Amino acid sequence: KCVIIFLYFDIEVIFMTYSEGLKILRKKMLVTQTELAEILSVSFASVNRWENSEHEPTMKVKRKLQPLFEKYNIVVEGK
Repeated sequence: KCVIIFLYFDIEVIFMTYSEGLKILRKKMLVTQTELAEILSVSFASVNRWENSEHEPTMKVKRKLQPLFEKYNIVVEGK
Protein backbone atom coordinates (compact mmCIF):
# COMPACT_ATOMS: atom_id res chain seq x y z
CA LYS A 1 0.00 0.00 0.00
CA CYS A 2 1.38 3.41 -0.94
CA VAL A 3 0.08 6.69 0.39
CA ILE A 4 1.04 9.90 -1.31
CA ILE A 5 0.41 13.12 0.54
CA PHE A 6 0.73 16.48 -1.13
CA LEU A 7 1.20 19.47 1.10
CA TYR A 8 0.63 22.95 -0.20
CA PHE A 9 1.94 25.90 1.72
CA ASP A 10 0.90 29.35 0.70
CA ILE A 11 3.99 31.23 1.84
CA GLU A 12 4.38 34.84 0.88
CA VAL A 13 7.99 35.88 0.35
CA ILE A 14 8.78 39.55 0.68
CA PHE A 15 12.27 40.81 -0.09
CA MET A 16 13.41 43.49 2.30
CA THR A 17 16.47 45.43 3.39
CA TYR A 18 18.65 44.35 6.30
CA SER A 19 17.13 47.21 8.29
CA GLU A 20 13.60 45.89 7.80
CA GLY A 21 14.69 42.27 8.19
CA LEU A 22 16.40 42.92 11.51
CA LYS A 23 13.39 44.71 12.92
CA ILE A 24 11.11 41.84 11.95
CA LEU A 25 13.61 39.28 13.23
CA ARG A 26 13.75 40.96 16.63
CA LYS A 27 9.96 41.09 16.85
CA LYS A 28 9.64 37.40 15.94
CA MET A 29 12.38 36.44 18.40
CA LEU A 30 10.89 38.73 21.08
CA VAL A 31 14.27 40.31 21.87
CA THR A 32 15.55 43.85 22.33
CA GLN A 33 18.34 45.45 20.32
CA THR A 34 20.65 44.83 23.27
CA GLU A 35 19.71 41.14 23.42
CA LEU A 36 20.19 40.69 19.67
CA ALA A 37 23.56 42.41 19.96
CA GLU A 38 24.58 39.88 22.61
CA ILE A 39 23.40 36.96 20.44
CA LEU A 40 25.48 38.27 17.51
CA SER A 41 28.46 39.33 19.67
CA VAL A 42 28.26 42.95 18.56
CA SER A 43 27.44 46.22 20.28
CA PHE A 44 23.98 47.66 20.82
CA ALA A 45 25.10 50.64 18.71
CA SER A 46 25.80 48.35 15.74
CA VAL A 47 22.33 46.80 15.83
CA ASN A 48 20.80 50.25 16.23
CA ARG A 49 22.73 51.61 13.21
CA TRP A 50 21.71 48.62 11.08
CA GLU A 51 18.05 49.05 11.95
CA ASN A 52 18.22 52.77 11.19
CA SER A 53 19.87 52.08 7.79
CA GLU A 54 23.02 53.94 8.80
CA HIS A 55 25.23 50.91 8.15
CA GLU A 56 24.95 47.30 6.99
CA PRO A 57 26.23 44.30 8.93
CA THR A 58 29.65 42.93 8.02
CA MET A 59 29.89 39.67 6.06
CA LYS A 60 30.80 37.86 9.30
CA VAL A 61 27.60 39.06 10.96
CA LYS A 62 25.54 38.38 7.83
CA ARG A 63 26.69 34.75 8.04
CA LYS A 64 25.48 34.64 11.66
CA LEU A 65 22.16 36.21 10.69
CA GLN A 66 21.44 33.90 7.77
CA PRO A 67 20.28 30.87 9.83
CA LEU A 68 18.08 33.15 11.95
CA PHE A 69 16.50 34.74 8.86
CA GLU A 70 15.87 31.27 7.42
CA LYS A 71 14.35 30.00 10.66
CA TYR A 72 11.87 32.89 10.72
CA ASN A 73 11.24 32.95 6.93
CA ILE A 74 12.78 36.36 6.39
CA VAL A 75 14.34 37.08 2.99
CA VAL A 76 16.66 40.06 2.76
CA GLU A 77 18.07 41.67 -0.38
CA GLY A 78 21.75 41.35 -1.15
CA LYS A 79 22.53 38.39 1.08
